[in-house]
Amino acid sequence: MFQYFPSNYVWSLSTMIALTHGGNIGEVDAMCAPILEAARAGDDPGTLAFYEAWKGGGDRLVALAEQDLQRGHRLSAGEKFGRAALYHGIAERMQAHGFEARLAMYQRSLALFALAREHGRENCERVEIPYEGTHLTGLLVRAEGVSGKAPIVVVMNGLDSTKEMLAKSVMGSMFARRGLSALFIDQPGTGEALRLQGLPAVHNTEVWASPIVDWLVQRDDVDARRIGALGVSLGGYYCPRAVAFEPRFACGAVWGANHDWREVQQARLRREGENPVPHYWKHVQWVFGASDMDDFLAKAEHMHLNGVLDRITVPFLITHGENDRQIPLKYAHQSYEQLVNCPRKDLFIFDQTTGGVEHSSLDNPHNAGNQIADWLAEQLGGHTV
Repeated sequence: MFQYFPSNYVWSLSTMIALTHGGNIGEVDAMCAPILEAARAGDDPGTLAFYEAWKGGGDRLVALAEQDLQRGHRLSAGEKFGRAALYHGIAERMQAHGFEARLAMYQRSLALFALAREHGRENCERVEIPYEGTHLTGLLVRAEGVSGKAPIVVVMNGLDSTKEMLAKSVMGSMFARRGLSALFIDQPGTGEALRLQGLPAVHNTEVWASPIVDWLVQRDDVDARRIGALGVSLGGYYCPRAVAFEPRFACGAVWGANHDWREVQQARLRREGENPVPHYWKHVQWVFGASDMDDFLAKAEHMHLNGVLDRITVPFLITHGENDRQIPLKYAHQSYEQLVNCPRKDLFIFDQTTGGVEHSSLDNPHNAGNQIADWLAEQLGGHTV
């Protein structure tokens, strides 16, 4: 993986996310160059400097976008608002829970993303799905060239991603081009569900996956027989669990296996492997609504797929990067081996030849992402030509 900050994996990971999710390399360099020295202190110290640098980069784009609007150049403004939303979202993502400006920055990122969709006339609609007296929010990207009911892929976040981030990844267009719609969802523990609705993550993901399917099957633009699921990062746990307990999913796939996340937490306590965000233990306690570290570890004990995967009776794909430094490759093999009742199961290991060797292929998502999209298109009756 390209590491802008050679000694700081976590900061470099966020930088790589920006570069592979619609960011501009010149803008990213302008934000990162002044904080090179701060990055050498480690993941947690200096995150305020990171925040200020990335907020400043986003603010500059907003000012330019507003000038575009004054000239009547809405498409140009839409692109700039979109990158500003991304940079502000990454600035927010890197802060500890309790950081005073975090919620305001998140809400600002949402507003800018909405402006990008509006002025850029994007194929992307914000939707709300009823859930436990409130709602889950999603971004719906419709299949291209399909009239009537289309197959759809429900894309599930990981530990620290959001629907906006994933919709701006290669997934934002690769499904639609193959005749598949996509629903990018902020499930409990992520995005709006956590920040605005106060919904923490849960291990029994079917409790929110089934209401999403309920909502989809009632739509006149969704083929209820062709609903697939894709989990990214910690979604590599959420997605298989959802497919195992919700029989209306026609197939499933994971972009990064996460077979035994409880075991990963024990390894991280021993300082084995890399963390995805700074202030990691504060972050996971917030995500799971834990009162303290002991409470979090008790909740994490449920986060494994042993005894679950034999319930899956539809096609399923496991993928993993050969050099994933967050989640060891062994978990991909464990998930694959336990899919004993699938009519079709596949295992893709992304290596130096294919690219995409790091966690969820963040180092090179294009080849890996297209291979996953082709597999899902084949299962759901889309097309690959």
